[in-house]
Amino acid sequence: MPQMNRGGKFIFGKSIVRENGDIQIPPQAMEEYDIVREGRVYLFTGSKVTGGFCVTRKGLLKDSKLGHILRETPVLMDYTLNMGEFVKYKGREYCWVDITNKGLIHLTEEMLSFLNILPKMQLLSIRSSDIAFTMGARGPLLDKADSFSGDLPVF
Repeated sequence: MPQMNRGGKFIFGKSIVRENGDIQIPPQAMEEYDIVREGRVYLFTGSKVTGGFCVTRKGLLKDSKLGHILRETPVLMDYTLNMGEFVKYKGREYCWVDITNKGLIHLTEEMLSFLNILPKMQLLSIRSSDIAFTMGARGPLLDKADSFSGDLPVF
């Protein structure tokens, strides 16, 4: 799994958005973030440049420097918000979804539309921090990935 340029972001691979909204999380990202541990993950909107969404779980977020997100939005903390329903907090939108033990998440048509993601799109899985990874939908990093000559796994 490459860094596409020296000192650049680490890329886990690309995930294809299936026609039914299923998205496979790359195995290395699953392992590094122990992302299936709780059976649910939080998604939040990505940056203006990269789009897509970021992925984390309660155990990573709750005790981090970003733990206030959960403390100040109890409907996220206790999963009482409907699955896949976004709630705004300080400029980003957050939701939760189930994740299978094989690392598969499902985004409804409404979620895909909200995130400006279409079936068959390739999302670039990018290590963002020790709290979350990004499933990027556009921007210079995706352009660079499209022209990358090395091995970039697709899931």
